[in-house]
Amino acid sequence: MAQTLSGSLVNSGRGRQYLNWEDSGPTGYPEIIPATETTDEQPFSKSEYSGYLPRIRTHLLVLLLFQTIQKSEIIMKAYSLLSILLICFTQTACDIKLPEQVQARDVQLFPDYESVTIPVNIAPLNFRLPAADMEGITLLKSPNKELKVKADKGVFNIPVSDWKDLLHDAKGKEIQASIFFKEETNGWKRKDFPIYISADSIDSYLTYRRIFPGYRMWNEMGIYQRCVENFVEKPVLTNQYTNNSCMNCHSFCQQNGEKWLFHQRAYYNGTYLVENDQIKKITLEKDGQASAFVYPYWHPSGKYVVFSTNETHQDFHYADPNRIEVYDESSDIVIYDLEKERAYSVPWLASSKHFETFPTFTPDGKSLIYCSADSVTMPDQYRNVKYNLLKVSFQPETGEIGNQIDTLYNARKEGRSIKFPRVSPDGKYLLYTISDYGNFSIWHKDADLRLLHLDTFETDSLTTINSSDVESYHSWSSSGHWIVFSSRRLDGLFTRPFIAHIDAAGKVSKPFLLPQQSPDYYGNSLFSFNIPELSQTPIRMSQKELVHASKETEAQVIKLVYTQD
Repeated sequence: MAQTLSGSLVNSGRGRQYLNWEDSGPTGYPEIIPATETTDEQPFSKSEYSGYLPRIRTHLLVLLLFQTIQKSEIIMKAYSLLSILLICFTQTACDIKLPEQVQARDVQLFPDYESVTIPVNIAPLNFRLPAADMEGITLLKSPNKELKVKADKGVFNIPVSDWKDLLHDAKGKEIQASIFFKEETNGWKRKDFPIYISADSIDSYLTYRRIFPGYRMWNEMGIYQRCVENFVEKPVLTNQYTNNSCMNCHSFCQQNGEKWLFHQRAYYNGTYLVENDQIKKITLEKDGQASAFVYPYWHPSGKYVVFSTNETHQDFHYADPNRIEVYDESSDIVIYDLEKERAYSVPWLASSKHFETFPTFTPDGKSLIYCSADSVTMPDQYRNVKYNLLKVSFQPETGEIGNQIDTLYNARKEGRSIKFPRVSPDGKYLLYTISDYGNFSIWHKDADLRLLHLDTFETDSLTTINSSDVESYHSWSSSGHWIVFSSRRLDGLFTRPFIAHIDAAGKVSKPFLLPQQSPDYYGNSLFSFNIPELSQTPIRMSQKELVHASKETEAQVIKLVYTQD
């Protein structure tokens, strides 16, 4: 349930509601605000309520008086729910008492939030102890506030309103976390660590595709959007309504949730361009043959989108740690002009001698960056594919592509291969993925993230971010101070979204797992989180509207033309 409001909690059995004591409704009575649904609902525990009981008891008499004069159906329901709550918790409420005699001892918490830097607007960092039968108390202290939370079956659920108070109090500073835990034979122990609270906010929404990790089971997948300030997730489009079609590569123009695109394959094939309440569906015709727009990136003006056109195949390995290999037999770079409704390219971006892929524009809109490798016979020589990072000029006024190709990074010289280049919004850094070969790193265990300083062309190996497993797809926040990326570090099977801070000097902090309402959410999920993209505003187009557009909108065929021959 959405947890963005302050006040006491009431459990209705049909969903959570909040009694907001601080802000009265239009009648002057406590306002009842219904919560919205989320996908990882967990029941509240007695410990969650303990901090609210004194306030509930204090206001009980007032509520009874309200009951005699207020006939609103919503308020009446609240009274009934409150009565149920009081019956369930008849014991005397008191403050949580901390153990007096404790010893320092390390303990493994999940997720690992020790010494991380987090945004001032992030959802609570709920976590759990190693075992459900362990007693535990958490003390969180900001400069002027503190919060105690008791574990319920080893799980700490932090009240949202109290958490927000702590964050704002500690903005630009830190929260000191003390974890008290009781071992069955050795008594109480204590673990202390800081959580650094950045003054930099993160974009409020994260959009990703949830898909089974093998990429062959397409019967259940979808694009979802999560508000990172709480735990509310909504489906953007799921394929149960589109004949189990494949959907992918959602992309936002300047982190704008009202101007974006995605692809749909098989049934209802096409690229869907969405702006406000309008949907346009297009497909590509290349050299007289049906083709497809693939990896997209918006020009900052919103006038153009650059794509690659990839003839992609997938193979499976039986005796290789990199279980799946996705490769291209051909790929080129294509520009789509939204105003003129035309797709065009140039010979040096569409050469049969090279594979060109993963295009991106620089923030000033004057350069086009992409990855290029010498073409080889596929799949026989897939290990010989090594991508370099190249750049050409681009004229936003005319759409003209320059003919001088510059090498930003010669990965082949080092025997490596580069993919997914993304320039920071301020133009200072370029974040990319590197591995030993190929262009699809999501199953390459050697895949790591790198940060290229564009002023000095020095490379940061990002040792604070990378793990022994896959680090792959990534995106920037609109401020340029946060990145989100996919990683398989938890179990080697599923990609999950991790977030890390980058300060003004380019220093990158320890990453943290996107918080969920239940710490067991990821362990219970059978889906990978694919293509995490941040946006400042939500997608407002409903799933119903997108499904209707899929089924009813005729795709406009865009013929690829070549210019500047």
